[in-house]
Amino acid sequence: MGWYANLTIKQKQVVWAWTFLSLPILFYCVIRFYPTLNAITLSFQEWNLLSDREWVGLENYFKLFADPVFWKVFKNTFVYLLIGTPVSLVLSFVVAYHLDKVRFMHGTIRALYFLPFMTSAVAMAWLWRWFYQPVPIGLFNNALASVGIPQFPFLSSTTWALPSILAPAVWAGLGFQIIIFMAGLRAIPQTYYEAAHIDGVGPWTILWRITLPLLKPTIVFLVVLSSIGFLRIFDQVFNMTTNNPGGPLNSTKPLVLMIYETAFSSFDMGYAAAQTVVLFVILLAVSLTQLYIMRDK
Repeated sequence: MGWYANLTIKQKQVVWAWTFLSLPILFYCVIRFYPTLNAITLSFQEWNLLSDREWVGLENYFKLFADPVFWKVFKNTFVYLLIGTPVSLVLSFVVAYHLDKVRFMHGTIRALYFLPFMTSAVAMAWLWRWFYQPVPIGLFNNALASVGIPQFPFLSSTTWALPSILAPAVWAGLGFQIIIFMAGLRAIPQTYYEAAHIDGVGPWTILWRITLPLLKPTIVFLVVLSSIGFLRIFDQVFNMTTNNPGGPLNSTKPLVLMIYETAFSSFDMGYAAAQTVVLFVILLAVSLTQLYIMRDK
């Protein structure tokens, strides 16, 4: 330890800082970087969990891009993203904007909105699946039948199955986004609003010229987080279409469900790894694109 005694105080601080950081860095590398690199390597191999790994080069990727099911799943994944993200953000902002002005039972109402986010995704998916069942089981179809409206094919229609699954997915994440929006609204200095009222500025101008621009960091955070969530959607689809995973004619199947089935039903781990790498590239590209578009200029 003679070398340690010859160090300056600043150098000793650096040594101790890296000593304490080494364990979490090592842990992060083991649980993050190693599995990622292993998945990328596996995507160039063929492996069924029992035999030895065999190098096949780009064969898994050629197979993937020639698979019509993949392109259907690819389209579904982006439908979840392009519809779910803006709808959830607009709804959560509207609720947060008005809830921020409520004083009576404010905490209770906020907790009620946040409750679905704390509920198990599996339990929630099965509850909504019960809602969608035909007469005499389903809540929604029973309500429609009571007023003489024919049954609606929520989960059995290639047209309506995906929106039917997207609805509870949006509802489940609404509470978290509301809380984040409310935190962003509370962080805006009241002096901006006071000055606007003194100048006689209307509420719509205040919203577009003050509130939304100052909420930009919050919006960017929620856009990226929500987009990642919808690109990785799995629980709702898997549990609401258990008898026919992915819905009728794969109309609701996202990429994560395709990866799950390839890996744990077909045991084609190399092909599943190739799908995982494609999903990673999509997530990275979408996140970086959003950060670039919404950056401060």
